[in-house]
Amino acid sequence: MKALILVGGYGTRLRPLTLSVPKPLVEFCNKPILLHQVEALVKAGVDHVVLAVSYMSELLEREMRVQEQRLGIRISLSHEKEPLGTAGPLALARELLNIDNEPFFVLNSDVICDFPFKDLLQFHRNHGKEGTIVVTRVEEPSKYGVVVFETDSGRIHRFVEKPQVFVSNKINAGMYIFNPSMLSRIQLRPTSIEKEIFPVMAEEGQLYAMELQGFWMDIGQPKDFLTGMCMYLQSLRQHAPERLRTGPGFLGNVLVDPTAQIGENCTIGPNVTIGAGVVVEDGVRIKRCTVLKGARVRSHSWLESCIVGWSSSVGQWVRMENVTVLGEDVIVNDELYLNGANVLPHKSINESVPEPRIIM
Repeated sequence: MKALILVGGYGTRLRPLTLSVPKPLVEFCNKPILLHQVEALVKAGVDHVVLAVSYMSELLEREMRVQEQRLGIRISLSHEKEPLGTAGPLALARELLNIDNEPFFVLNSDVICDFPFKDLLQFHRNHGKEGTIVVTRVEEPSKYGVVVFETDSGRIHRFVEKPQVFVSNKINAGMYIFNPSMLSRIQLRPTSIEKEIFPVMAEEGQLYAMELQGFWMDIGQPKDFLTGMCMYLQSLRQHAPERLRTGPGFLGNVLVDPTAQIGENCTIGPNVTIGAGVVVEDGVRIKRCTVLKGARVRSHSWLESCIVGWSSSVGQWVRMENVTVLGEDVIVNDELYLNGANVLPHKSINESVPEPRIIM
């Protein structure tokens, strides 16, 4: 089976992290975002993954060669020279997706959830029509485009953009499965699958919805990346609690790479991910944060709702909060306060940042 992942562009929403590393390779809960998806696809029987990219990244290509070997699958990169929207990339990769008459998966690269690919394939085969989209429930449907469908069969009637009166609280979760016949609907030009292709398929009775069980998050920007981390760690608590760190000084759900070093009298958690080779010195307090590979947090610092970039260094007695994001190799000097700072790679911070802003 095949799958197409819409990796897209430069990941501007997740800057400054994506200034150093292509978005699919940014670690989410100590594993590149892309690998969460690819490994779940492989478990469901996918042996060829196509990445639709709009800029070529040697780093991404190199990493994919490594993963091909590790997982024993084929990974192709399909490179669009001009932005093709959300449907155009399917037309561009038509030759790869249309090899046999088997259905193929399509997914947005920013989605994290308990991926339901096996169930999705089964559901799709059962109704026998051209396409199935995964939908997820939201609290405030008026902020989204919602999907109106028959609850018993899953057949989609229509899509309503930001409804002011209640019609549905289910939204498109960015995961699909299609029969290859669907590719004939798409021309090689910039096209929106949501606005141009899906409504026509629904009208013809060819599009069905399967409701996602469990959590779902689009982690394409820092605030949502941290919320998604909390959800993912809670899911680990339910399905693989042995992977979480417990013991004195650890509160709630905490994921720590075995190579990380944590000092005395620290309080870590709830909802913290600590990457490979990270050093946390004595008396540090960290909650609701991701600390990426090779970073160092010096003694008696206090961090809440932050992402600390690769190889960055946070000084002693520093306080950082409110979705502060440090890019790669940032130095924060001692005794500073950072409130919602977004710091570009390789900067050294010598004064406090009392109001949210970008440090260039």
